[in-house]
Amino acid sequence: MPMTRIHMRAGKSPAYRQALFDGIYQAMRETFNVPEDDQFMALTEHDGDNFRYGASYLGVARSDDLVLIQLTVSNTRSLEQKKALYRRITERLVQSPGLRPEDVFINLVEVEKENWSMGHGLAQYA
Repeated sequence: MPMTRIHMRAGKSPAYRQALFDGIYQAMRETFNVPEDDQFMALTEHDGDNFRYGASYLGVARSDDLVLIQLTVSNTRSLEQKKALYRRITERLVQSPGLRPEDVFINLVEVEKENWSMGHGLAQYA
């Protein structure tokens, strides 16, 4: 059950934002075996004064279209699955909504399975 947080500069259309949700979710389904309807995602838009990034950190030329994606996931995936996820999210977001690959920044936060409660005050995976 990934929990997804997306951060970006304000000003994009609702269709653009929906394409981010759809592309990330489909990539997770394809590479992380995420079940259908397992969508827990939030997008936060920031004005320019509240969105800062290294424009050339590690030799990657980023623009103001940068999208920061943080996925909190159970620590059950292999390195190969993680690499496949990064590639697939980027491919999908290049396709729609048309991001440059340089503007897709992904961070995984891995947690133990017992660190989830998805309702009713229960630890469903524990």
